[in-house]
Amino acid sequence: MLTLGPLAFATPWVLAALAALPVIWWLLRVIPPAPQRVTFPAIRLLEGLRPREDTPHATPWWLLLLRLLIAALVILAVARPLIPSGTTIPPGGPIVLVIDDGWASARDFEARRTRALRVLDQAEREARPVALLTTAAPAPGEVKEASFTPATRAKETVGALMPKPWANDPDTVVAAVAGLSLDGPATAVWIRDAVAAPGAGALARVLQRLGTLVVIAGNDAGPVWLTEPGSEPLELTAELRRLDTTGARPVAVRAVGDDGRVLTRVTGSFEDDARQLTLTVELPTELRNEVGRLEIEGETTAAGVFLLDERFKRRPVGLVSAREFEGAQPLLDELYYLDRALAPFTEIRRGGIETLLERDLAVMVLADIGAIPFGQREHLDAWIRKGGVAVRFGGPRLAAAGLEQGGLDPEDLVPVRLRRGDRTLGGALSWTKPASLAPFPDNGPFAGLPVSADATVSRQVLAEPAIDLGEKTWARLQDGTPIVTAERRDDGWLVLIHTTANADWTDLPLSGLFVRMLRRLVALSHGVGGAAERPLPPLSLLDGFGRPRATATGADPLPPAAERASDAPLLIGPRRPPGYYGDDTAREAVNMGPSLTDAAPRDPVPSGTVTQALDAGRDQPLQGWMLALALALAAIDTLVGLALRGLLPLGRWARSGARAAVIVLVVALGGGDAIAQSALPFQEEFTPLDPEVFALEAASQTRLAYVLTGDPWLDGISRDGLVGLTDVLTRRTAVEPAQPFGLDLERDELAFFPLLYWPITRDQPSLSEVAVDRVNTYMRNGGIVVFDTRDRYEVTVPGAPGGSGLRRLIALSRDLEIPPLAPVPATHVLTRSFYLLQDYPGRYAGGQVWIEDGGGNPESEVSPILLGSHDWAAAWAVDRDGRPRFPVVPGGEVQREIAYRFGINLVMYALTGNYKADQVHVPSILERLGQ
Repeated sequence: MLTLGPLAFATPWVLAALAALPVIWWLLRVIPPAPQRVTFPAIRLLEGLRPREDTPHATPWWLLLLRLLIAALVILAVARPLIPSGTTIPPGGPIVLVIDDGWASARDFEARRTRALRVLDQAEREARPVALLTTAAPAPGEVKEASFTPATRAKETVGALMPKPWANDPDTVVAAVAGLSLDGPATAVWIRDAVAAPGAGALARVLQRLGTLVVIAGNDAGPVWLTEPGSEPLELTAELRRLDTTGARPVAVRAVGDDGRVLTRVTGSFEDDARQLTLTVELPTELRNEVGRLEIEGETTAAGVFLLDERFKRRPVGLVSAREFEGAQPLLDELYYLDRALAPFTEIRRGGIETLLERDLAVMVLADIGAIPFGQREHLDAWIRKGGVAVRFGGPRLAAAGLEQGGLDPEDLVPVRLRRGDRTLGGALSWTKPASLAPFPDNGPFAGLPVSADATVSRQVLAEPAIDLGEKTWARLQDGTPIVTAERRDDGWLVLIHTTANADWTDLPLSGLFVRMLRRLVALSHGVGGAAERPLPPLSLLDGFGRPRATATGADPLPPAAERASDAPLLIGPRRPPGYYGDDTAREAVNMGPSLTDAAPRDPVPSGTVTQALDAGRDQPLQGWMLALALALAAIDTLVGLALRGLLPLGRWARSGARAAVIVLVVALGGGDAIAQSALPFQEEFTPLDPEVFALEAASQTRLAYVLTGDPWLDGISRDGLVGLTDVLTRRTAVEPAQPFGLDLERDELAFFPLLYWPITRDQPSLSEVAVDRVNTYMRNGGIVVFDTRDRYEVTVPGAPGGSGLRRLIALSRDLEIPPLAPVPATHVLTRSFYLLQDYPGRYAGGQVWIEDGGGNPESEVSPILLGSHDWAAAWAVDRDGRPRFPVVPGGEVQREIAYRFGINLVMYALTGNYKADQVHVPSILERLGQ
């Protein structure tokens, strides 16, 4: 590359042709212009005829200058001039390209890929070999080796790169760089992410010793991630951490169900200098058990997602009673009110203490159990200390046990010492007037619950006065007598409610307060099933963008809970990526965020390093503008030459001048690409209408619509394609649509259109929240979106998910409510809504067409999505004269006819739905008519 002031030339050797300009000048000088032709008149008309000026014997100097300027512009254009953006790579031998592809790079990975491709474009222009390395720890079976290859091959590898759901390991790159064989200095380019990694400093020094080091990094605030959420009564808390603590930063967290539904969305903001933020995810208990993951909006990384397993969901509750179930009189059963209160939000199990402890259990409720045998008491105490919650209720048996033993101590599995009662039934106190509850203290789990005046207590077992009785009391009666006491035992709780679980001693079980108190007690427990006692194989793992993917090859099973360090999070790496581990009987979530305890901003670069911004602008090419100017000057030269020869009358001059002006305008606006497109029909742009005029026009007649992509050429194809399909519909069917509309998803209402054609471009901008909401609402209300990736015959990059159109569609549709898709079945109503079809070609034939998976009954409903790669609009497109604009391959005009028939079937499907799906008797009717 040659730089001359503000300009640079990608192929500077072409500038040598400028030396031929004097030769061109000489040739133009010695070749005289063509003589002027004059029609010979009658002899008498020659009288007095004398031309005002003679035909010159040489070309005029100003015309010579014009033609030299045209030649110079063509030479300069072929040299590919451009205005450098300041992000070019310095010259100096081969290029060693290092790309961070760890978890933190996923949030702007496409920008990193684009920047890497720009570096490789420069290497290809300058014929410099490239050695490509990535810093993420290698996957199982992968060996990092560095070797120099042509830039074109490196482009294929970069196109297939995906971020890894684990951290970077620069030490592996240091070893690979040491194995490079260099004959001289090289240029090292390191595209870094925002997170520091052990060994990054050593890697920077090794790369700098190669020659010149260029570090390309983003200037944003870095990633935000989720750590272990807290579990509070009736709510989840999302614990967020960030890298850069400078300034306030708003964030939003979504709670998503296992089926992809967004259950709730909470927002908050990091304060200045704050590294962590806690957001409360408030949900009813029923919905809380459906939450499958928490995710941060805009943070498309493995650490921006936190998977929830059974520890955060299920709360199995065991009910224990000392007497049999009163089947004939259920209201007298000790567990009746407990069962009715707990069943809506927990899993209820009944049995004895030993039987219930054989399975995982979150809460055990003991309704008036007296003295517990020593063996069962030991097992129950050990279970409590491991995180269980035991809730005991008072009653005659518990009071009698205290009478026999002279009172009950905490060793008897009660939180406080119980007094030996002497006023009623062996330790139970009675009032002539029932006592009501006092307001709950602010430091207990019942804080904030309104006290019901209808909830009264007539008998209770009494607590022995003690120094710590006040600390262990969670609820009192109006006279100060404790009615609920509790004791913390290691990781669990032992709770005693000093009255019965039925209506014998209190009418508390008859009130709504009883249900709310039980919910608060259950919420104190830990979910079960999170820590298995056996190895768990990988079940569903996350990719670098935090999306579920197939199980990775080489991932190790999750070790049993007994073999893990209880005070340290699991280390995430290639052998243990984040995701779900387990099977149908047990499942445990392993998340990236809790392991990022030491995450810090990246280290400063060594002195002498060239730094560039990741989002720096592109080089501005001038080739198209110079060719356009040369073409315009050539048109002027042609007109001048014709005028000098007298072959250009005034009318033809005006027409040719207008035509030339249009060509110059198109070429100037389109740059280099417009030169190739100028031979095709000129497309009219869609002019946005006033919202009221738009609604009136759209609602007055049936119309087809297409999405404006921002590419005028592609939008013109979409418009011409729907115009052609509209004309065929009008001629062949009873449907007579008006002219199609081009829709701006950010501005226009979509509800007026039954069908929306959406071509995908690789540079299509991401959707805003407004556009996502419009499209989701449109699909939910019965609209059909036809996604056309137009990449049927595109050469795909090995390892990449389809062509460029499909990859861009995957990125665009991240927040869209896309249902599960399946190929169109041969019996689907789309194959016979008007014509009988077997294939659905467009400009290209073959390939699959995808619709919503009907779950074994494809005609059950209308699919809101239709996805293909056939470029249907190009097959339908016609010019102003009604002629096809593009060829179709490989079937020619027969294929175009099938494409039109598919378009008619598609419109009929959008207008009538599954109307023809139930016509199963048509063959029988036709057979009878034939007889």
